[in-house]
Amino acid sequence: MVLNYIWIAFFVIAFVVGLCKLFFLGDLDIFTTMMNASFSSAKSAFEISLGLTGVLSLWLGFMKIGEKAGVVNFLARLASPVFSRLFPDIPKGHPASGSIFMNVAANMLNLDNAATPLGLKAMKELQDLNRDKNTASNPMIMFLVLNASGLTLLPITLMVYRTQMGAANPADIFVPLMIATTAATLIGAFVVCLKQRINLLDKVLLQFFGGIILLITAIIVCVKLFPQEKISAYSSLAGNCLLFVIIIAFILSGLVRKVNVYDAFIEGAKDGFKTAVMIIPYLVAMLVGIALFRASGAMTFLTDGVAYFVSSFGFPSDWVNALPTAIMKPLSGSGARGMMLDAMQTYGADSFVGRLSCIFQGSTDTTFYLVAVYYGAINIKNTRYTVAASLLADLAGVIAAVFTCYLFFEVG
Repeated sequence: MVLNYIWIAFFVIAFVVGLCKLFFLGDLDIFTTMMNASFSSAKSAFEISLGLTGVLSLWLGFMKIGEKAGVVNFLARLASPVFSRLFPDIPKGHPASGSIFMNVAANMLNLDNAATPLGLKAMKELQDLNRDKNTASNPMIMFLVLNASGLTLLPITLMVYRTQMGAANPADIFVPLMIATTAATLIGAFVVCLKQRINLLDKVLLQFFGGIILLITAIIVCVKLFPQEKISAYSSLAGNCLLFVIIIAFILSGLVRKVNVYDAFIEGAKDGFKTAVMIIPYLVAMLVGIALFRASGAMTFLTDGVAYFVSSFGFPSDWVNALPTAIMKPLSGSGARGMMLDAMQTYGADSFVGRLSCIFQGSTDTTFYLVAVYYGAINIKNTRYTVAASLLADLAGVIAAVFTCYLFFEVG
């Protein structure tokens, strides 16, 4: 129901803003612009889904090998102390725990191509445990919120973009980004734990979340030891090596267990193709609504209003020019990426706004995209409080990003 209201709001707001521009500003092309944006976004949605077909087939094929070889069950047992507390409704040793673990790990390493198919597989396995097939279960909500919070330890892509835009030190956003994305994840998990009455004072959970903070601290210290220009290369090498090691481990485990790895891969790849096709209508619906909202100028009105409101209370408003990236990120990853690149091009990659836009881009994930794709793949209609909890995590990431950017960088 939440997605239904949000989707309708996109169209209604876009229509009202379009009418205002037509009658009060005399913009005769506004509805042409909006319709062109809707057609273009529908085409993009199909192209994204088409692009996902190969990736989903590839990774779900490897996951099927790992499942039949027992690797997924092994990962589930390995992660069971933490996941048994964060996901108490998942039976001990269930394959969903292994898929969730691998999805979270892929997200942390910024391996998006691996994270999405692993996440879709996890959702399918959680749906098998779900009693009400139309309503999101507690484990699904926890899983979606952890994904939406976007914990990323290796922001490889952002550093590449900053290099392309001429940043003197592309990795200078690394430390504030770590703080912002960690804040988003911790707040998201905290909110869901409260809602689902999960004991936050449990010793294992305290050790787990404390371990995340210590790990990030250790990574920051290590980063300080390397030349800044080498960080992106080392991060990319580490992530891709780990990914390739996982693939080889799956195949070797299959050989040891005498699994027909080729047939297992084909079986998983077929599931990947079916999943990609199922996603298309959900993706088209969401991206068209977002495109209309953006093309109508509603996003511009929103940022201008926020700047006026903030300034009227005497607070600094330098960060508001980066706000479109933060607002767009929960709605569309590609849209937020475009906003980020536009901010760097307009204000400079090393400007306060340029850096903050990058931190916004990396501190959280695309909430509505994830909800539409993950729930759409298993036909979930009632998302319950998934969106609300995810947006709270996004808000925590935004606030932390603004705070750390003022802390680390000079305005100007």
